[in-house]
Amino acid sequence: MTQDTPLDGKWYGGNRRVRFGMILASLAAVAVVVAIRYYWNADSARAQTPAQARTPDRAQPARPASRQPAAEPRGTPAATPKVDVVATVNGEKITREDLARECLRHYGKDVLESLVNLHLIRQECERLGLSVTRQEVEEEIGRLAKRFGVPVDQWYTMLKQERGIDPAQYATDIVWPTLALRKLAGERLKVTPEELREAYDTQYGPAIKARLIAVKDLKKAEKLHADALAAPETFGELAKKFSEDTPSASDNGWIPPIRKHAGHEEIEQAAFSMKDGEISPVIQVAGQCVILKREEAMPERKVQFELVKPNLEKFIEERKLRAVAHDVFRELQERAKLENYFNDPTKRDTGIAAVLNGRQITVRMLAEECITRHGEEVLEGTINRRLLEQACKKRGIEVSDDDLAAEVLRAAATSVEPLPDGKPDVEAWLTLATERQGISREVYYRDSVWPSVALRKLAGDEVSIAEEDIAKGFEANYGPRARCLAIVLDDLRRAQQVWGMAREKQTAESFGDLADQYSIEPGSKKLRGQVPPIRKYGGQPVLEKEAFALAPGEISGIIQTEDKFVILFCEGQTEPVKIEKETEKEKVRQLIVEDLREKKLRVAMSKCFQQLQDHATIDNYLAGKSQSPEREVKQASHVPTPQQTPGGGVRREVREASRVPTLQQVPAEQR
Repeated sequence: MTQDTPLDGKWYGGNRRVRFGMILASLAAVAVVVAIRYYWNADSARAQTPAQARTPDRAQPARPASRQPAAEPRGTPAATPKVDVVATVNGEKITREDLARECLRHYGKDVLESLVNLHLIRQECERLGLSVTRQEVEEEIGRLAKRFGVPVDQWYTMLKQERGIDPAQYATDIVWPTLALRKLAGERLKVTPEELREAYDTQYGPAIKARLIAVKDLKKAEKLHADALAAPETFGELAKKFSEDTPSASDNGWIPPIRKHAGHEEIEQAAFSMKDGEISPVIQVAGQCVILKREEAMPERKVQFELVKPNLEKFIEERKLRAVAHDVFRELQERAKLENYFNDPTKRDTGIAAVLNGRQITVRMLAEECITRHGEEVLEGTINRRLLEQACKKRGIEVSDDDLAAEVLRAAATSVEPLPDGKPDVEAWLTLATERQGISREVYYRDSVWPSVALRKLAGDEVSIAEEDIAKGFEANYGPRARCLAIVLDDLRRAQQVWGMAREKQTAESFGDLADQYSIEPGSKKLRGQVPPIRKYGGQPVLEKEAFALAPGEISGIIQTEDKFVILFCEGQTEPVKIEKETEKEKVRQLIVEDLREKKLRVAMSKCFQQLQDHATIDNYLAGKSQSPEREVKQASHVPTPQQTPGGGVRREVREASRVPTLQQVPAEQR
C-alpha cells in the first residue's frame, strides 16, 4: 500500500500522520508544533511563467538584516521605518506601495485569514489574562532545536533555507500560537494515569516482530492467505511479489515491530494473540486486507516508570494538543464576530481589511504582513514583469485584451477537451488553470497570460521550420520506439553492482526484480522497470542512441544522465505508424509543423527573456542583491571554466542531452 493509504504508519508503531493546512509549507521536522497548522490555509500555488522566474544572482548579495524572534503576533506596522523603494530595474523604481499591491493581489485573502486567526487567539489570551512571553517562545525554540540535535542558529538557517521561514516569522506565526493554544487548552491537556500507562507500554512494553502482506482486493487476499498457509516459509516471497504496501514488500514483508496502543487495534490484537510462526486470518482494516505472519516476540524493556514519566507526559500533552487545540479554536471562531471587508469588492476602498470583535485590521496592516511573509518572492516576479514592460515600451509593443483572449484560447485548445461543436472550452481551461494552482483569474491573466503574450511578441512570431525538422518530428511521433526496462540509480558504485547482477541473468523477470529493489525513480520501481517507450529526437540523444542500438534481451552499459545513472534492458521496438492516405499525410504534416513552430517559439521566448535579464541593471533592496552588465564584465575574468565548475557549461549540456524520461514527461497516449 502506498503512503496515501489510511493504514500508513499505524501498524509500525510510529507517529500517526495528521495533515494540516497553513499558509506556510509544512515543516516535517517541526513535529511538535505542527498542530497549529490546522488553523491556517495552505499557500496558493503560483503560475510558473517567465515573469515569475527568479533572477539569477550575478554578484555576491548583501546579507539582509536578521529579524529577531517576537513574542507576540504582528498586529500593527513595525515602528522601524520601511524603505519607500524596494527595488530598481534599469533605473526605474519599484516602490513599497507597488509591492504591497502585488502582495495583496496574490496573497491578501489567505494572509488575512491567517492574520484573523492569530488575532483571535491573541484576543482570547487578553480576555483570560494569559500571556506568552518572549522568553517562553525562545525556550520552546531552543527545546525544539535541541530535540533535533542542532544549535538554535542552525535550526533557523535550516528553516530559512529549506522552507523560506525567517526567525521572526517562525516565532510569531508558528511557535507563539502553539504556546498560546496550549495555555488556552488548560485542563483539557491534563494527562491521565491510564494515558501514561498506555504510552509506557507503547514505548517500553513488549513488541512483536512480524511480516505483512496488504492488498485491496479480498479475493486476492484470500488466495494469498491460502498460499501462505500451505507454505509458510514462502511468506516473504509472497509479500515481495504481491503486497501492495511498497515499503514492506521491498523488504520481503518485514515491518517495524508492532507495539500496543500504537496503531490499529485489530492488527495489534492479532499480532499479540498468535504464536511465533503463525499466520493470521485476513484482517480487513481501513479499506485494506492484511495478512500477518508473527515471527518473534520482543520482551519489554526494563525501564523505571518514574524516570521516563516526565518525557511521556510531554509527549502525550503534545499529541493531545492537536485535537484539543482544534476544539478550542473552533469555539473561538463560533463566538467571534467577523466582518470581512477585503473580500467584499464594495468595501475594499474603506482602508479596512476586517473587523474582528470590534477591532480593526487595516489594509495597511494586511499589506505589511503580506510583504513580511511573501515580499521577496513577489518582488522577484514584479521585477521580471517590469523587465517585460520596459522592453515592450521600448519597442512600441502593446498587449491588448484580444491578445490575451487569443492566448487563453490557444491554451484551451491544447489542454482540455473541446466543446461539442469542436470549439475550445475556454471556461473549462480557466477553471482548471486557476483551481489547480489556487489562484484567481485576475492573477492568472496577469502572471501567466500577459507575460506569455508579451514574450511572444518580443521574440517574434516568425520561426523557420526546415524539412529536416519536419522529418525528425515525424520520426519522433510516428516512427519506431525502443521498448526498454530501466533501472535508475544515484550512485555510480551501486550502479556498477546492479549492472553486474543484471548481466549475470539477462531476463526481463530478473531485470524487473532488480528495478523493484534498487531503482530510485518511483515509476520504474513500482512498475518493475517499465518506462514509456523511448522515441527518437525526444531531446535525449545519448539515451536514445543507446536504446536504439540494443538488440532484444540485451542490457545497456551504464548511462550517466545529469547526476543519475541508468541501465536499460531492451524488449524490442514498436512498429512505426503507417499513414497511407494523402489527406492524412497532409494533416499530420500540418500538426507537426504547428507543434514545431510552438516549441521553437517557446525556445525563442525563453532566450529573449534570458537576454533581458542578462542585460538588466537590478537592485533588489528587499533581498539584498544586485546585478548589472558592467559588473558582469568586470567579473568575467574570475568566472571558472565549464571544466572547473561542477555541473556547469559543457557538463550541464551533456546532462541535459541525456535526460532519462519519466512517466510524467511522456504524453499519456505514448505510455
